[in-house]
Amino acid sequence: MATVAPQRIYLTSKSPRRRELLKQIGVNFEVLLLRLQSRMGHDVDETPHVGEGPEDYVQRVCQEKVEMGWKSLKFRNLPVAPVLAADTCVILDEQIVGKPKNREHAADILQSLSGRQHQVLSAVAITLDGRMEMRVSTSKVTFATLSKEHIRNYLLTNESLDKAGAYAIQGYAAAFIVHLEGSYSGVMGLPLFETAELLQNFGYPIL
Repeated sequence: MATVAPQRIYLTSKSPRRRELLKQIGVNFEVLLLRLQSRMGHDVDETPHVGEGPEDYVQRVCQEKVEMGWKSLKFRNLPVAPVLAADTCVILDEQIVGKPKNREHAADILQSLSGRQHQVLSAVAITLDGRMEMRVSTSKVTFATLSKEHIRNYLLTNESLDKAGAYAIQGYAAAFIVHLEGSYSGVMGLPLFETAELLQNFGYPIL
């Protein structure tokens, strides 16, 4: 019979922001990176499918991440504990805005967000022994009008690298945000209300 690790979860993310957010609410976790042997299949493909809507996309990717995490746990014969995964995407004009490919692409993304409202969808899922639950947080973020100098100076911070929408709300980009409706932690990448709700559903106590 599998050994259940007490009061611990696995996080399938290399994001330091998600780690910080879990620590913020006192969750004991171990990072479970999706480095799987070739015979177990490929890592999660985050490319949107043709005709796939933003909410379907973020839920699909999140589910594939959490399922891959569970397979990795079992393959490595680790002590059984809930596996948590999350995925976040930025939406503008009903289109998914991905991570910037380079600095020039980041500048184009920030210019498109300038002076406008966009949405941020963050999905979080937990699985354990064949049971999986997911929640999706939707937030609306309004940017101030950004000058070319604002964008140029922001790019020099390197915050835009590997970030959906080319910005980090917890960093310098906070100065760009006129209004936020929804979840600050969700925009960071892990909606804490929904995460705490899921953890409690799986028997992990949250204050």
